[in-house]
Amino acid sequence: MAIIKTDTKQRTIEKEVKLQGVGLHTGDNVTLVFKSGEPNSGFIFERVDLEGSPKIEADANYVTNTQRGTCLEKNGVIIQTCEHVLAALVGLDIDNALIQLDASEPPIMDGSSKFFVEALESAGIVEQDAFREEYVVNEVVSYTDEDSGSEIILMPAKSYEVTTMVDFGTKVLGTQNATLKKLSDFKTDIADSRTFSFLHELEMLLEHGLIKGGDLNNAIVYVDKELSPETMEKLRVAFNKDEIAVKPNGILDNLTLHYPNEAARHKLLDVIGDLALIGTRLRGKVIANKPGHFVNTQFAKKMSKIIKNEKRNNVPSIDLNATPLMDVNQIMDMLPHRQPFLLIDKIFELTDSRVIGMKNVTMNEEFFRGHFPGAPVMPGVLIVEAMAQTGGILVLSTVPDPENYLTFFMKIDKVKFKQKVVPGDTLIFKCDLITPIRRGICHMQGYAYSNGKLCAEAELMAQISKVK
Repeated sequence: MAIIKTDTKQRTIEKEVKLQGVGLHTGDNVTLVFKSGEPNSGFIFERVDLEGSPKIEADANYVTNTQRGTCLEKNGVIIQTCEHVLAALVGLDIDNALIQLDASEPPIMDGSSKFFVEALESAGIVEQDAFREEYVVNEVVSYTDEDSGSEIILMPAKSYEVTTMVDFGTKVLGTQNATLKKLSDFKTDIADSRTFSFLHELEMLLEHGLIKGGDLNNAIVYVDKELSPETMEKLRVAFNKDEIAVKPNGILDNLTLHYPNEAARHKLLDVIGDLALIGTRLRGKVIANKPGHFVNTQFAKKMSKIIKNEKRNNVPSIDLNATPLMDVNQIMDMLPHRQPFLLIDKIFELTDSRVIGMKNVTMNEEFFRGHFPGAPVMPGVLIVEAMAQTGGILVLSTVPDPENYLTFFMKIDKVKFKQKVVPGDTLIFKCDLITPIRRGICHMQGYAYSNGKLCAEAELMAQISKVK
């Protein structure tokens, strides 16, 4: 497995756009507003109807309920049935967006992602000054729900693909499957696939008042049992229809299927929306057998944890015995730092967006004289400084005469120390650009590794300034 910084720019929408409708389960009138999102922010929901307009990130770890859709909850604030909105964003290759709601549930619209896709396209989609990150799958990951037999498998592939297979054990629906080979086909092949329900489920939902915003235009109803006069009457009242009948293909009338396998396509739509909660793009193929919101989000939680651990413990694979890209003399040709404050010895990798460096920590370091006598430990602030010097090589490599520039810290954020560094350790530093270098300003994510483990991390911002 590997997390890579691609050469593709992140994307958001150019201007805000508004939709109005009712929530499927709440029946509440709701206004949804899509707004552009900051780089690296991902998808964020905002409840503008509540005091302080609290926000909830689209994060699998906030999933609390999957009974009739995916529900997020953070600090007591709830977002219901978020999957169709998220699927539209992912399907249009958007990375960052703010989704404002004045109720707990987005409008159901026609039960698909179609209207969300149309709204987002009307807002315009633009590139941002940040590179996209992807999780490249090189081994199989799976999750199985023993109770339902549902299973999701993720395997290596050249791009993000999704296949769904559904089998509810009913003659009226039968066995169906659907495949999305590339995200660019989402709009034409998947977005207009509507949600569906079986009659026995619908009766239960109506009994418990859980489908107040439903009608025969936003949900396909498969009739898997005989319609009694009492049920017919309930349906007429619930859907405000004079007459209700069953079509020859086994679905309630007033609705025509868009595709023979529309149920499988909608399940694929749900998978894309639910897996958006991982928070990182996947480069791999998803095969979902009998998917549902529970298994989808459990898999998303598993992948989120795997990726988080990979990010923290993804020690760069370098050969310390190989000839470096830059040795200490070449480093001194670029950096102004000198003994005892030059804290990197070699550079092994340097690209437009990443740099990897190394330092051998010896007992001869000046700081060990007082930090601490009898128990030498490298000061954390100097680990961060060494990380920053590594990043300095990255930013200074963008100018033709680096010897005429100095590098100055602008900001250090989210600093964490995990392991102590002692004499004899070899420190490996990795710095990745968070946003492209502009006007000599470098914003990067830095990591320091020792003994095969992450020992420190920080977000760093620095600026180079020409020596007068």
